[in-house]
Amino acid sequence: MKKRSLWLSAAGALVAAIVLAGCGTTTYFAGRQLPPSGLPYRVLIAVQNPTASTRGSLIFVDAFYDIRHSYNDKIPGFSISGFSGALPVTIQNMPEEQTGVVYSSGDGSLSNVDYQKETGSNSTKGLNGVSSSVFTTRNKEFTFAASQALHVLTVIDGTNGGVYALSLPGLYRVSVNPGGSSALVFVQNSNYAYYTRKLTAAESIAYSGGSSTWPKAAVDCEPQNAPGWCLLQAQSPDATDSTGNTYGVPLIFDRPIKAVYSPDGSTAYVLNCGQECGGAASSVSLMPVAPTIFLAGQHSGLLPTNAALHTSCASVGNASTCTLPIPGGASNALVSTSTMYVTGQQLQPDGLFAGNVTVVNLAGTASSTATAGSPVSISDGAPGAPSRMLLADDNTLWIGMTKCTSGERYATGQPYGCLTMFNTSTNSVTTIEPFLGDLTGIAAVTGLHKVYVAQGGQVYIYYTVDGSSINNQYVTVTGTASDVAFMDAHSDGNNTVY
Repeated sequence: MKKRSLWLSAAGALVAAIVLAGCGTTTYFAGRQLPPSGLPYRVLIAVQNPTASTRGSLIFVDAFYDIRHSYNDKIPGFSISGFSGALPVTIQNMPEEQTGVVYSSGDGSLSNVDYQKETGSNSTKGLNGVSSSVFTTRNKEFTFAASQALHVLTVIDGTNGGVYALSLPGLYRVSVNPGGSSALVFVQNSNYAYYTRKLTAAESIAYSGGSSTWPKAAVDCEPQNAPGWCLLQAQSPDATDSTGNTYGVPLIFDRPIKAVYSPDGSTAYVLNCGQECGGAASSVSLMPVAPTIFLAGQHSGLLPTNAALHTSCASVGNASTCTLPIPGGASNALVSTSTMYVTGQQLQPDGLFAGNVTVVNLAGTASSTATAGSPVSISDGAPGAPSRMLLADDNTLWIGMTKCTSGERYATGQPYGCLTMFNTSTNSVTTIEPFLGDLTGIAAVTGLHKVYVAQGGQVYIYYTVDGSSINNQYVTVTGTASDVAFMDAHSDGNNTVY
């Protein structure tokens, strides 16, 4: 940010602080209490191996001044007290709830962070092994974790204190809707999808006689002598079994990898990774959420048939189920009102992959449910690997990739890097930032026109007006920065782990 702008902003902040002090209040936004640090703009940084004897820490910096210490130099640095995770990897940011959930791969722990108190609590108990994908609902009642090594989906049910280990060979991704009522599970190198269901008391008794008493679509129900949860395969509703549940042939996707959800929560957009993940073609499949609701006794309606699922979204209007081709690749997506931004890697004639973002109009017309624009070239990345997407100030979308030197751009001498700044008002790329290593975290410091990123194990800052870099001298870390999150964001949408 320009020095003059920074000083003007600083002066404004000083005046606001004086006013707050004069009014005797310690709130600073939407009734939130000013935290012990006194900082209203905090970026949390997950750091691996900060010292020779410590495998993980959570520090936070003043994102207004872009400094790790207090503005008056009285406090040399800020950190989350009580955090003990080893090798923290991801931060699930939930600023509306004033909390964050940090997953650490070194010990498989899931730690809760209280943003208001700036403290970490004891790790969530019950996870099985190291998780390749983990998510906690906003109300903290349910946690879902996929352990690919152990072939187990762990469900931690905070409403009854139960921990359920549901077996599914090859599972590696889990997607949970923002409402915390549906969890879809995906298996690597598979064309099938699965969903969870919490059982009612009557169902628990009825299914206690072993697999022969389960719904035919169930792949596991645990514990088997008195099941509390089941994992079911998404199947066409061709018939109804003795338990009253529908079943049939499995719904066929194309290497499904993730699901994102419509703003009203009624539709799941299943991302078909296609060629990126060893399949045929990338696309997005729309399907209703209601049949996959896991809350006991609250699911409704039917899953689609394969014929309905494979209907082209471009040829049918207002359909709740259809599939939209995305030639540019579909391994990650972000939904903003009636627009969905889909990123992925597209196979090139030379055998390498090239990164793209495709803008999808979800508003629909009388003759189409959704339409996709042409792919726009962005940073390359590892096919099918996790990526990061986040909207920020000045109509920008920031997209981060890993292994961006393995794609078409690097091989053919084009500008390359792992971070793309995309203009959502013109649907064009503003810049691809110079290569600084794998991009593993993005935080939009909204209102201050900047983003923080974790890239190549270090912290960098960019100006959202033009993509220029901001001096990061006083926010760099000792160790490896793996993720960042804006603790004081206005909404839970300021989060790349979803």
